[in-house]
Amino acid sequence: MKLMSIAGARPNFMKLAAIARAVDAYNQSTTAANNPILHCIVHTGQHYDQKMSDGFFDDLGIPKPDINLEVGSGSHAVQTAEIMKRFEPVLQAEQPDVLLVVGDVNSTIACTLVASKIEYANNGAGHPPTRKRPIIGHVEAGLRSFDRDMPEEINRILTDAISDLLFVTEQSGKDNLRNEGIAPEKIHFVGNVMIDTLRQHLEKARLSTIKERLAIQGPYALVTLHRPSNVDSPETLQPLMQCLYEISRDIQLVFPLHPRTRNNMERFGMLDQLLATPGIIVTEPQGYLDFLKLIQDATLVITDSGGIQEETTVLGIPCITLRQNTERPVTVTVGSNYLIGTDPQKILETASDILIGACKKGTTPKFWDGQAGERIIKTLVTMPN
Repeated sequence: MKLMSIAGARPNFMKLAAIARAVDAYNQSTTAANNPILHCIVHTGQHYDQKMSDGFFDDLGIPKPDINLEVGSGSHAVQTAEIMKRFEPVLQAEQPDVLLVVGDVNSTIACTLVASKIEYANNGAGHPPTRKRPIIGHVEAGLRSFDRDMPEEINRILTDAISDLLFVTEQSGKDNLRNEGIAPEKIHFVGNVMIDTLRQHLEKARLSTIKERLAIQGPYALVTLHRPSNVDSPETLQPLMQCLYEISRDIQLVFPLHPRTRNNMERFGMLDQLLATPGIIVTEPQGYLDFLKLIQDATLVITDSGGIQEETTVLGIPCITLRQNTERPVTVTVGSNYLIGTDPQKILETASDILIGACKKGTTPKFWDGQAGERIIKTLVTMPN
């Protein structure tokens, strides 16, 4: 079996790490003797990340991409079109049996569209291909925020509609797909590959010296803000920052500042106040292991990120999510996440309750046990030819 996996940004590689480990484990097993998996990883280059050095791949045990399309940034339309143009000849040349796409970025839908319409030509030796097109598997399928103003939501819906195998992380994903008329035999409840990677690296993250480097002393809350709906207008961002200033009087805040947020704050004339606030440590975005250490040891996390909702749930850290909706509802119903929105009073009240210990005790969602990658590979190797 020839398997091709697609990554568009740094978080995708962390998710694919779980799949790559599962492929290696399978290939070393006796059952793989007559059916090994050849794994090819394609990086579309959708996001350039200077932290993706050789050390990034080595530290996390992530295979380096075999192919880099080097697409770069652009509008949604330009970026999606460029990925499709550059990916089509790669797909035709490699002719994988299975294509795995992850998450909800533009690379996800772009590569899925190409694969769903392609017809493999004869290979270089003139032999006919073993199949007309690859089987398409979507990892993290079925997640829905029900907010179509989010570009990611459109990517999720379209990718799921044209994929052949849908690997879901939580029960809501399964329910959403069934409600959309997806055939049940396409849906596979496997768990969360991001949590596989988290569990794999917890011990290594505990050795991080990031707290010493940032001179963090005593309890702290970790903050991340980057979503356009929160940071692209001063009318929305200023009340959120005011909340952070008030919370910093009760507990020190550690704030890795996203480039988008930093640029907007500077443009709005808000950056100087943040940098001058004594109760807030402002830092650059952190690498995976350092950031995982900061989550592990936090008293509270305040965020508008999707993935952090999952990580705090597994680690049992109270999380205030500054969004009106979440595509990961299990983090609220089962986990330690509070979906608050952006109302300052609710934010301050919830933070206050958590800081005095009046917070819910979440549990770990089903199949978030570090074995999602293995379940995906088992599904692939046991499917009919």
